[in-house]
Amino acid sequence: MKASRQSSPPWPSVAIVGVGLIGGSVGLALKARRLVGHVIGVGRTPASLAEAQQRGIVDETTTDLAAGVAQADLVVVASAVSSIGPLLDRIDEAARPGTLLTDAGSTKGSIVARWERRRKSRRCRFVGAHPIAGSHRRGPVAADAGLFEGRLTVVTPAKGTPESDASQVAEFWSALGSTVFLMPPKVHDRILAATSHAPHLIAAALAAATPADVTRFTAGGWRDSTRIAAGDPALWADILLDNAAEVARALTRVRRISDRLIEALEAGDRKTLLDLLQRAKERRDAVGS
Repeated sequence: MKASRQSSPPWPSVAIVGVGLIGGSVGLALKARRLVGHVIGVGRTPASLAEAQQRGIVDETTTDLAAGVAQADLVVVASAVSSIGPLLDRIDEAARPGTLLTDAGSTKGSIVARWERRRKSRRCRFVGAHPIAGSHRRGPVAADAGLFEGRLTVVTPAKGTPESDASQVAEFWSALGSTVFLMPPKVHDRILAATSHAPHLIAAALAAATPADVTRFTAGGWRDSTRIAAGDPALWADILLDNAAEVARALTRVRRISDRLIEALEAGDRKTLLDLLQRAKERRDAVGS
């Protein structure tokens, strides 16, 4: 009787550019689910790359971007939003023609538009993505093989993106455990301004407005409300500025509600206050825990 032949993984070689929380979690998930033959970690800091290799996130590492992506079948760019566009340009020059590229940036409009401006001369294929998963923790030490399980990933093809490319990238993120939604980049940025970017600024504002001499009296409510303000300020500044117009619109909606709350408090208007609190409760309860 012949032994059954083991099927090869869907992705023989994957290069991950930026092996931090998201990139590291991609590597761990690929390995845990046996979706990859070989993982190459590309980064700027040898110490961080060494830690990623020690944790089993990647099989080899390099600080040379061109060398790292040269033989990859798929490249995942999981770096800061401000660096993704330039990195994609360099990867396009170094990777094999036809290589599929995706990213994990929290904004999509500018990244996709930059790629599309030179689509006709591109050697590789790119489809933007944003796994809506994460933590205020950073680095490969925070990586988690189950980070994407049950979470949403938005895939953002442009008008000119071949349907087969979008399907491949959607299948990739789905294979890591995500529920995938496809939408235009601008729609993604409008939605995330309301659900992620503006909330971060609101949490930051609440934390910054709390007098330093009373923080010892904070409890669960304050800590839950400000948790995301502990994220990397430089990283978040880039995200917020890249989606500034949509974030400003989202904050304007919040300001209108805040103004009504202030007016209700000053007027002793319990009905308006109760109505707004009830609307907020219903919206929050609908999301679940």
